[in-house]
Amino acid sequence: MGSAWLSGINLYAAVLTMGLLQHFNLAHLPGDLNGLSEWWVIILAGALYLVEFIADKIPAVDSAWDAIHTFIRIPAGAILAASAFAHFDSKVRLAALLIGGGVALSSHGMKAATRVAVNASPEPFSNIALSLAEDVVTFGSAVTMAFHPLVILTVVGIAVLFAIWLIPKILRALRRLFQRKRYREPAATPLA
Repeated sequence: MGSAWLSGINLYAAVLTMGLLQHFNLAHLPGDLNGLSEWWVIILAGALYLVEFIADKIPAVDSAWDAIHTFIRIPAGAILAASAFAHFDSKVRLAALLIGGGVALSSHGMKAATRVAVNASPEPFSNIALSLAEDVVTFGSAVTMAFHPLVILTVVGIAVLFAIWLIPKILRALRRLFQRKRYREPAATPLA
């Protein structure tokens, strides 16, 4: 579930880190995740991470990137979770797929909602700081997941509960913000 959670935050950094850990035999990834250690996967994940690293620093590009990646991160998280359980019964794999997708949705939803709020700020420094913090969390959590999976499982559980609590509050605040903007705009004068 750690890989699913991380895919919702920064899919490419998570795949890059897990692939490098497996490739250099620093960790053994479960199930069929060992395919992440192929050089072509590592290079592709690294290249896409560099694109995301730059895209995350530009507010308008970041919001568009997150919107597009809603359709990439969540299915990828589901697939990563199911792949980790590849040697289990099909019912277990299906459960992992569904739960992994939900976990990826919670972390991606939390990230996207937070980034929309931060991107609305006129100064660029909070956006850059948040982007760098996400990178540190992703790389650090991927390494922690490899060596201390129970720690990451606990973190994921807490993060999912926090997301369930916080996402509706962020969405309500954004809705109020957009409603205020709509009411402040002067109405167009009709032509006679």
